Amino acid sequence: MTAISLTRLRLRAWRFLPGFVPLALRSAGQAERAAGFLDGEVLAEPTRLVFWTLTAWSDPEAMRAYTLSGPHRAAMGRLAAWCDESAVARWEAPDAGLPDWQEADRRLRAYGRPSKVRHPSAAHAGLAHAPPQVLRGRRLRPRAAG
Repeated sequence: MTAISLTRLRLRAWRFLPGFVPLALRSAGQAERAAGFLDGEVLAEPTRLVFWTLTAWSDPEAMRAYTLSGPHRAAMGRLAAWCDESAVARWEAPDAGLPDWQEADRRLRAYGRPSKVRHPSAAHAGLAHAPPQVLRGRRLRPRAAG
């Protein structure tokens, strides 16, 4: 079984974008070099300040090791202040294939949970966000560490 992780966040103001983007790029690179990373995709909806990440991992332990280290950990420490919406869903899949964004959103609404944010929007707690707009996606692929 493959461990799948989905995150969605919305920055609450444009002023947080210059701090967020470098951490997001470093986190993506960290994922591509992480042990157990199989596949991934990131989606940016810049006009709405919404960012999605969908990743597949060999097992939950590999996913957890990535989540709690490096640039990703640094980013997590800032998101409660920067975001007014943040949510995560995790599930197991029979193979390493990623669902499309509409299926990922369906799973987030059905099985996900909101993450802690200091300034939640009205939509935050109920995961009542708009569906994803697939405008700018970037595939993540495993790379050798180094």
